[in-house]
Amino acid sequence: MKKNLIIFGFVMLSGLMFSSCGNNSSKEKQTTTKEVAKVQYTCPMHPEVVSDKPGDCPKCGMALVEKK
Repeated sequence: MKKNLIIFGFVMLSGLMFSSCGNNSSKEKQTTTKEVAKVQYTCPMHPEVVSDKPGDCPKCGMALVEKK
């Protein structure tokens, strides 16, 4: 009886350790991917110019700033 309780406790503890490790990392990756996709850059003088990466405005050459 005591041997069965020890084995049962070990199996439960192992299951908790493995299940908690896998779920957190996948949620963090999904959140990071969504946050990166939302960042857009625009020209202060030409708001119609929108880009997904920083750079210069093709119309006036000003630096693109992060759109809020």
